[in-house]
Amino acid sequence: MTIRKLTFLTATLLGASALPALAHYPFCTCEAHGADVICTGGFSDGTSAEGVKLDVISYEEDVLIPAKFDASSKYSFQKPEGEFYILFDAGPGHIVEVDWQDVEGIEQ
Repeated sequence: MTIRKLTFLTATLLGASALPALAHYPFCTCEAHGADVICTGGFSDGTSAEGVKLDVISYEEDVLIPAKFDASSKYSFQKPEGEFYILFDAGPGHIVEVDWQDVEGIEQ
């Protein structure tokens, strides 16, 4: 193997090993404040979730509240009746579900 090929192979392997460090994952936290629920979303690399889809969905799979995060990566809504979950959908591999029972401060 020539030096040039060995150098190229080494550089390729080092570059590929750095790719996981560039990955980011979505997060979504929701808190109850009286009758309202406030959700905050974003990505682990600090990227905003502004404009990203956030739906409130019943256990029967009906979309109760279709929404998107605002400029501060937040969305506030009135707690619906019954059981529901919150779906943060930024595309394949970037989906977070928050069950109503996992909303901090919600009365069960």
